[in-house]
Amino acid sequence: MTGERRGREGVRGLRRRAVRGRRLPMVGDRGLSAVGDRRLRAVRVRATVIAVLAVAVAMVVGGTALVLGLRTELSNDVRDAARARAREVARVIEAGHGVPVPRVADPGEEFLQVVTADGTVVAASANVRGRPAFADLRPGGTATVDTPLDEDPFLVVAVGARDGGRELVVLDGRTPAGVAEATATVTRFLLIGLPGVLALAAAATWTAVGRTLGRVARAESAQRRFVSDASHELRTPVATLRQHAEVALAHPDRADTGALAGTVRAEAVRMQRLVDDLLLLARADERAGGGVRRPVDLDDLVLEEVRRLRATATAPAVDSTGVGAARVTGDEEALRRLVRNLGENAARYARGRVAFTLGDGGDGWVRLAVEDDGPGIPPADRERVFDRFVRLDEARVRNKGGGGSGLGLAIVAEVARAHRGTVTVERGVAGAGGAGSGGAGLGGARFVVTLPSEGD
Repeated sequence: MTGERRGREGVRGLRRRAVRGRRLPMVGDRGLSAVGDRRLRAVRVRATVIAVLAVAVAMVVGGTALVLGLRTELSNDVRDAARARAREVARVIEAGHGVPVPRVADPGEEFLQVVTADGTVVAASANVRGRPAFADLRPGGTATVDTPLDEDPFLVVAVGARDGGRELVVLDGRTPAGVAEATATVTRFLLIGLPGVLALAAAATWTAVGRTLGRVARAESAQRRFVSDASHELRTPVATLRQHAEVALAHPDRADTGALAGTVRAEAVRMQRLVDDLLLLARADERAGGGVRRPVDLDDLVLEEVRRLRATATAPAVDSTGVGAARVTGDEEALRRLVRNLGENAARYARGRVAFTLGDGGDGWVRLAVEDDGPGIPPADRERVFDRFVRLDEARVRNKGGGGSGLGLAIVAEVARAHRGTVTVERGVAGAGGAGSGGAGLGGARFVVTLPSEGD
């Protein structure tokens, strides 16, 4: 018996050391988070700068190509119009009607000259009459020349014509001022629009990269948190198993095989539950869980939990008279876990009674309340009770031995949040009506979950 007593004392001592060594939120965790945030922000800035530079280069190259293409196209249009007018004059000459006096529609933007092979002007429009030929071109040629008509150079084309035995050349010159004005307008619009496009590109890239990096950061944070939670929370059951194994090895003749097997089984079940809870919370952290969303009869899940609790040998009296029909849209398994965790929490701390109430208030919200007649939760702890690994050991000591993992209510809060709902805790007033559907209050802790009703 001495060996067994020492073993039990060793186990209790190890458990106490594990509790004392339980991790609290550390500055180092926040420091790592801050470093990660700075690193992701730097990546976001670099990605935005690179995207803006790429868009700027693409717009400059594209804009330059657009302006050059536009200028070429408009210049070709001016050249074609001048050649068409010169051909009209050439056809008149070749028809045997002599050399006509050419006329132009806009003396400031066009001129016509008919010259001989040696450059003598035999006919000209009124705006250049008496002036020498502005260009020495063969038929089919083009040139850009300066004229006294405008400070901008004129584009001149030459078309051949035969007047009897004479070889003549009809010169039609036109100013490309319209080309310059059009290209200048397009260039101006491009320059005005460039900052706006770059700003939009920067905003779009900043937002898109931010969302992507946000998902990466949440996944990374969830991974770090899962590893941290698992490492410190699994320490106690692992230490218990190790201690019992060491005692059995040290005193094999005094070891109680049945007790050892029971301890191993109990701790294995506890570790399995811990791992399941940690995995569920990790999926909630990275927003990867959620399951299939469909209409769920929440009252069926509540009554299922009521039956489960009543079938437990040590269960308190469970009142379900306040449960009414209520339907929500969500993940049925996650909602079942929410109801079960609330039921187990109430049964753990109840002195003798637990009550479930459920109802649809007709205002788009379904309200579920789970109440016990236990010691309740102090107002100062009603926020942090939903944090992970929080146990209110002095205020709510379970009267059936051993504590929970400290994850049950955290899972309730995560599931409610994932379904766009809320969960709060208050002290029930003994003798007062339950939440939503009648029934007497029990005076202990009263958890109220509010979820959107189906279709909202």
